[in-house]
Amino acid sequence: MKTEIKLVDYLASRRSIPAFQMGSPGPGQAEVEEMLRLASRVPDHGKLAPWRFIVYRGEERVRISAELKKMALAARPDMPGELIKVEETRLTRAPVVIAVVSRAAPHFKIPEWEQLMSAGAVCLNLLMAANALGYASNWLTEWYAYDERAYPLLGVEPGERIAGFVHIGTAMVPPTERPRPELSEIVTWVGEDA
Repeated sequence: MKTEIKLVDYLASRRSIPAFQMGSPGPGQAEVEEMLRLASRVPDHGKLAPWRFIVYRGEERVRISAELKKMALAARPDMPGELIKVEETRLTRAPVVIAVVSRAAPHFKIPEWEQLMSAGAVCLNLLMAANALGYASNWLTEWYAYDERAYPLLGVEPGERIAGFVHIGTAMVPPTERPRPELSEIVTWVGEDA
């Protein structure tokens, strides 16, 4: 039975679970579709939807991970064995991996920067949607998010970029807290309290 949590309490304790600490069960198709509906409810100046999703499931994750390993070894043939094992599991760490693909492009009215930020907001909403449905999630990029040679393998079209890969599954360990910045280090106040 899932427990309800107030949004402010959730935000005060939100944590990502490392993808390699996730396992089954993962979300089914109906749950993934609900996550994607929720994730797409972000600020989107001009209503461009300058992003899209690619959902990796099942054995296809194994095949793509094997191809990514080949690409990594071609670039670095002297790769140590432990890193080879990491490459073998790129998309298999969690039961479902969703790529958020940015389609930001020049527009007569909407700056590309705003379109890119909208894709980032989609990634965060997807994390929170997965958590709201009771799953662990983690937003990663890693080398293949930036290597356009991997894009055909991943289903990314020319002119698109990867905003992130959101790994979704069941937490195998409890989340741990990490240091957070002090507000005094990241906030500048301008003006006086009204």
